[in-house]
Amino acid sequence: MTVIREDDVIDSVADALQYISYYHPPDFIRAMGRAYALEKSPAARDAIAQILTNSRLCALGHRPICQDTGIVVVFLRIGMHVRWEGSRTPEAMINEGVRRAYRDRDNPLRASIVADPAFTRVNTRDNTPAVVHTEIVPGDRVEITVAAKGGGSENKAMFEMLNPSDDVADWVLERVPEMGAGWCPPGMLGIGIGGSPEKALLLAKQALMEPIDIGELAARGPRTKLEELRLEIYRRVNELGIGAQGLGGLATVLDVKVLDHPTHAASLPVAVIPNCAASRHLHFTLDGTGPARIEPPNLDLWPDVAWTADAAAQRVDLDRLTREVVAGWKTGDRLLLSGKLLTGRDAAHKRICALLEEGKPLPEGLDFHGRVIYYVGPVDPVGHEVVGPAGPTTANRMDRFTETMLGRAGLLAMVGKAERGPQAIEAIKRHRSAYLIAVGGAAYLVANAIRSSRVVAFPELGMEAVYEFEVRDMPVTVAVTSDGASVHAEGPPRWRGEFAGFPVVAQ
Repeated sequence: MTVIREDDVIDSVADALQYISYYHPPDFIRAMGRAYALEKSPAARDAIAQILTNSRLCALGHRPICQDTGIVVVFLRIGMHVRWEGSRTPEAMINEGVRRAYRDRDNPLRASIVADPAFTRVNTRDNTPAVVHTEIVPGDRVEITVAAKGGGSENKAMFEMLNPSDDVADWVLERVPEMGAGWCPPGMLGIGIGGSPEKALLLAKQALMEPIDIGELAARGPRTKLEELRLEIYRRVNELGIGAQGLGGLATVLDVKVLDHPTHAASLPVAVIPNCAASRHLHFTLDGTGPARIEPPNLDLWPDVAWTADAAAQRVDLDRLTREVVAGWKTGDRLLLSGKLLTGRDAAHKRICALLEEGKPLPEGLDFHGRVIYYVGPVDPVGHEVVGPAGPTTANRMDRFTETMLGRAGLLAMVGKAERGPQAIEAIKRHRSAYLIAVGGAAYLVANAIRSSRVVAFPELGMEAVYEFEVRDMPVTVAVTSDGASVHAEGPPRWRGEFAGFPVVAQ
């Protein structure tokens, strides 16, 4: 009988979470490198270059790939002949590993988990508890798969009870455009079919833990109906032309994974969950000989891609920005921002708009007139950093606040990721404002453009406080112009159907 020590579980989980915070899986690097080499859309190619450059910087610097270091999800397979040594339950061991990983002094990870989710939403400060799925299996080993899923991709999960005669591929093709770009494509789609509603969703999440191998599958040809379905969905989704960051391009998904389970004769439960450009998961086995041995990847895996600013990019002085300058921007224009901007996410927007609507003053020193806001919740800095990785959050969560922020607060422009909804675009058009996007999945690269940082308001909100950043040459793309044109509406149609001749090579 194998004895598994609780300290070995704790240490292994903590090490795994640190590891996946700054190392992409090798299969993902190869797939993203291939997508970059074959991409024809200049905007999408630029975004993928930022993601790959950011990935290598994080691997070298041991800092998070994305500022959203995720909700921890663990799949725990416990052998029937395992004996535990320790006082904690397996779930408590995992949570202690999470706590240590997210509080690591050398690489602190952002604590994003809030308790009392329907009401007070108080941050637990250490990213616990994890979501743990436990299975008892034959054997004398403990298998653990650790994943960290960001909110941008988790929020795009979709589920439906289809009729048994419905087509699964057709349903997925209807859902993917509804996801928008908030899940930071290109990434993976996990699809679960069958079982009960909760089983289908669990299968979809489990599918994302599998390695990217669509190239091998395409090269040898499908052997099962599920493999045929994978290839069909992969081809049809990429033919949509959504592309990296929703800018329009050839690569929207790098792979499609499908798992199924027997279901009721009257039912066809189907779920789809995307995995973003910060793909983070690791599998290891404990056999009683100590903690898991996790080897770092070979840095030669990364393609020779070093993002540099487009020579045609416009330099923008944020401290002298005017509506006349904003009015001159066109969709797809690449800008390099320098000067001071403010930050804010959901919690800060809710407080600010409540004060404005009640006719109350904003906190002393907080003034949005003529300013640009960046939707971000940064990681804590270490060493000589002024701020940790600070990539954009999904902007459409702020849509409900946009009219107030532009009309009453006097905001001039916004920076985030992914598309804006009709409500926000109408407000942007009405106030002759603009919306810019930074690349999701390039948080460390973006942070390198930040020269200083200070908290301006609501310090008790932690990473959701309002900061003032001073930036130099921060790369962004114009997504919504002052006349309401949107790059997310214009880009994908230009590339729709272009994937038909895209070569899929074996890995």
